[in-house]
Amino acid sequence: MKIAWLLAALAGLALSACDSTVSAPANIEADAAKPAETPEEFVARINDELEELNRETGAAEWVRATYITKDTAVIAAGASERSLEFFTRAVEEAAQYEGTEMSPDAERQIMLLKLGTSAPAPDDPAKRAELARITTEMEGTYGAAKYCPEGAEGDDCLDLPEMVEIMSDSRDYDQLLDLWTGWRTISPQMRDGYSRFVELTNAGARELGFDNLGELWKSKYEMSPAEFEQEAERLWGQVKPLYDELHCYVRDQLAEEYGEERVPAGEPIPAHLLGNMWAQEWGNIYPLVEPFPGVPGVDVTAALEEQDYDAVRMAKTGENFFVSLGMPELPDTFYERSMLTQPRDRDVVCHASAWPLDGGEDVRIKQCVLPTFEHLSTLHHELGHIYYYLAYRDLPPLYKSGAHDGFHEGIGDTMTLSMTPAYLAEIGLAEDVATSDEAVINQQMKLALDKIAFLPFGKLIDQWRWDVFAGKIPPEAYNAAWWDLRRQYQGVSAPVPRSEEDFDPGAKYHIPANTPYTRYFLAHILQFQFHRALCEAGGHEGPIHECSIYENEAAGARLWSMMELGASQPWPEALEAATGSGEMDASAIIDYFEPLMGWLEEQNEGQSCGW
Repeated sequence: MKIAWLLAALAGLALSACDSTVSAPANIEADAAKPAETPEEFVARINDELEELNRETGAAEWVRATYITKDTAVIAAGASERSLEFFTRAVEEAAQYEGTEMSPDAERQIMLLKLGTSAPAPDDPAKRAELARITTEMEGTYGAAKYCPEGAEGDDCLDLPEMVEIMSDSRDYDQLLDLWTGWRTISPQMRDGYSRFVELTNAGARELGFDNLGELWKSKYEMSPAEFEQEAERLWGQVKPLYDELHCYVRDQLAEEYGEERVPAGEPIPAHLLGNMWAQEWGNIYPLVEPFPGVPGVDVTAALEEQDYDAVRMAKTGENFFVSLGMPELPDTFYERSMLTQPRDRDVVCHASAWPLDGGEDVRIKQCVLPTFEHLSTLHHELGHIYYYLAYRDLPPLYKSGAHDGFHEGIGDTMTLSMTPAYLAEIGLAEDVATSDEAVINQQMKLALDKIAFLPFGKLIDQWRWDVFAGKIPPEAYNAAWWDLRRQYQGVSAPVPRSEEDFDPGAKYHIPANTPYTRYFLAHILQFQFHRALCEAGGHEGPIHECSIYENEAAGARLWSMMELGASQPWPEALEAATGSGEMDASAIIDYFEPLMGWLEEQNEGQSCGW
């Protein structure tokens, strides 16, 4: 396309030379400096090309994620290379409009184009191909990886979902340690590739005018990178007191289970004891830390199993929630084309994700669904993405995104906050609704072990990457810096000595897949802010932890009015459409967990908190 534009310009020069008078050289100079397209025409063409490109790359990436083979790696790498080439060329062409008068709409779309990739490639075909190959290989290595415990081989080896499931239930210290260390044997082979990935994407970011890739990522929030880092730290500061109380209580309960010599007071918690491969969410250890054992609660997993829920029925349960808010039913193709169960005949990436193929007309979910409450909640989360896609599907491709990336992740999780005991009883997944003070504390503890425990993890992933991209963390310090940040923010430590022969960041999907992670931190802030505002819009009175917006079309209309904007307006305006405020605010988290916070403070009195 760049060559075609140049040929058109040359043809115009030739015609001018034939018809001009003596003053022709000056006129030719002026014509040559003028872009062949207006900014508005340029944006329209890029949107048309992007729509076609997204159709091809989406299909290639879907096949790669659901059929991991050498052949699909070649297909995905080729599509990725063409995508990288497109963005490199499009951004280069957009540079001609710097300082040009244009409509606010064209100006915004050009800005979004410049910030539209999380992995900009250098303007060099060989380096573009290398970057595409590295990213495809790293994600493929992660998706196909298995751990073979001592003496195991073939079918006895464990894939990641199997290890995650064992860790969710096991209380055997040594077994947990073996699985934790075993999974991290797959990531060292990514280390050199990741280091080269950093070099290549930093070069691409510099060509776009940014110091490094981290500066590009932080510029997506319509404030300076430095201001955004301060904003993220401000939001963390609002919720840190609640996290600190939760950490102190959980550590004390783990010390009772495993012994103080393994979980000492005043020290970080060993990472393998928190019921999760990455210690990012702690809900699986709820039985160890349950505030009031024996108080009747809601066991959704048991209800799903007893009622023979399969993956499709679980997805339809989630769909019904959104439909009850006045939103449309999903297209039939959703159930025909989604991957909702793990195939037995091939390797796939089981990590749950939502897909807007064919411009958002063909929406799908990829998830290896099991009949558990966790997976039901995840389906609600992914359906939040799906309904966001449907809400803005008529916008130009450059606007087909969340107001910022935290919005997209926050919508579905907002729905999970409405999965109250009353809601679960209404849809037949619970019986009597527990209303005692003890039951409320139990319910809030369950939720906090996931939502609050996640916050520092959600923040530190990109803090590590920002410093890597900026050169503050060189390759020879990747692992040490990773564990420094995990101790600083989470109060979590590696259970065995780690060295620079390890590459523990690569054991987390979003690192080899190059998915920015701050979006999840922001989503955990926004979902409570959304929930509080939607409950108010729906007329709820009383504590917000008791509110469900199920079947509340007024709340649904408020939410849809924000989602249909996509990225067409600055995020503060979209946020104001949903909440009445243009500023992100974590105070709704403190409001929601007020009962638990008071209880934790009482339990921790006299304890050696901190680390």
